[in-house]
Amino acid sequence: MSPIFYLLAALTLAGGLAAVLLKHLVHSALAVTVAFAGLALLFLQLDAQFAGFAQILVYIGAVAILIVFAILLTHGSELPKGGVFSHTWFLGLVIAAGVFAVLGWAVLASVSAVPQSNIVPSVTVHDIGIALVGRYVLPLEIVALLLTAATIGAVIVAMHEKERAR
Repeated sequence: MSPIFYLLAALTLAGGLAAVLLKHLVHSALAVTVAFAGLALLFLQLDAQFAGFAQILVYIGAVAILIVFAILLTHGSELPKGGVFSHTWFLGLVIAAGVFAVLGWAVLASVSAVPQSNIVPSVTVHDIGIALVGRYVLPLEIVALLLTAATIGAVIVAMHEKERAR
């Protein structure tokens, strides 16, 4: 493993931990963006260009920004009054540790079932781009229109709720 991998892994873990541990909701959303960026850089380091660039475009460019806008539009950026942690945090910690243990066991048990071949995929990012603007241009445009309509609808709903609060 290279030192760059450890640096990117530390960045990703730090972003995830900050997203969970920070008290201010906007800061947590920005920490999630840092974790998404770390994942994208890990994908790019592993020569998975499509997954890395999709991570940047979809998660950093759309999802993280949408989360920040949703928090700011719904007045969710205020600090909670009754504390940040639930009274049942220990039960949540035990359940999370159990789920982590089961997932870790499943991953370790499946390693022997996966064939260990180094087959390089023959499809490149260029081929995927050509397919998206050629054969799959209609579904791509339909998804773009749907996401645009959903964003406009969310803004309209947030505006009406803001006017009712006054």
